[in-house]
Amino acid sequence: MTSAHNLESRIVELGYALPEVAVSKGNYVPFRIEGKLLYVSGQLCVGPDGKLSQAYKGKLGSKITETDGYAAAKLCLLQVLAQARMALGSLDRLRSCIRLGGFVNAEPDFTMPGAAMNGASDMIVEIMGEAGRHSRTTIGVATLPLGACIEVEALFAID
Repeated sequence: MTSAHNLESRIVELGYALPEVAVSKGNYVPFRIEGKLLYVSGQLCVGPDGKLSQAYKGKLGSKITETDGYAAAKLCLLQVLAQARMALGSLDRLRSCIRLGGFVNAEPDFTMPGAAMNGASDMIVEIMGEAGRHSRTTIGVATLPLGACIEVEALFAID
């Protein structure tokens, strides 16, 4: 089990890197702390350069494969963690992941949005160990900002 107090080094050990945080484009904040809870707004599957790759634009069930959706969800989670680090100063304050929410840009007859969202779920457990086990909601939607194939939001317990 991974200690919650070495998450930054665990991320590097696994070969991941947190991107620079994206700036909010609307009348909302990217995160909010309330008591011992950190809420992170939905994050898109942008790369380290802050841009959404053409490979992750479109709908699952037609242009985007489940495999690509899985990879896109992992990018979303890295954005979530980058926002968490911005909010807290260090990921070492994360105690546990309580909930992930996934929004999957999907064709109306695509019935496996959870397969893509597993990318974010698998990654948070890989990074946090048992503290990463969470509740989750995943829904298929008609569209997402910038045509992204997936968006992920999170709720964490913090110290």
